[in-house]
Amino acid sequence: MGAMFLDLINRLTQPRPEPFQDGDARLALAALLVRIARSDGDYAAAEIGRIDRILAARFGLSPEEAVALRRDAEEVERQAPDTVRFTRAVKEAVAYEDRAAVIEALWEVVLADGIRDQEEDALLRLVADLLGVNDRNSNILRKKVEARQG
Repeated sequence: MGAMFLDLINRLTQPRPEPFQDGDARLALAALLVRIARSDGDYAAAEIGRIDRILAARFGLSPEEAVALRRDAEEVERQAPDTVRFTRAVKEAVAYEDRAAVIEALWEVVLADGIRDQEEDALLRLVADLLGVNDRNSNILRKKVEARQG
């Protein structure tokens, strides 16, 4: 694994993570998208495609750059600490508005395959809570995504 990944994982596991630089924030947020997509044990092509589109739109990336970021994020997600520590580190390092946008993106991934799986649902509720986004706001974001996809 590259030094960049090890450095990010090490910083994520510190007792008080420092605010992320842009590239690290992108990678950590992308890794959260991968974690939610993998949570039901079926990392579906629809979810992978949705992650790529979210990353391209959110960060102004070309399709190739989005795929590269997702592949890097898959490796970070494999090496990342448990979801609670990982998500708390993201919360410490990312502004609230960006965290709410992450919850919206996570709902896009959960709903991408047309199935709201219990494992994905439970993990998303946990992640939203850990990121400081309450159930009400998370539900508003879910409905916004459903309306777009509907």
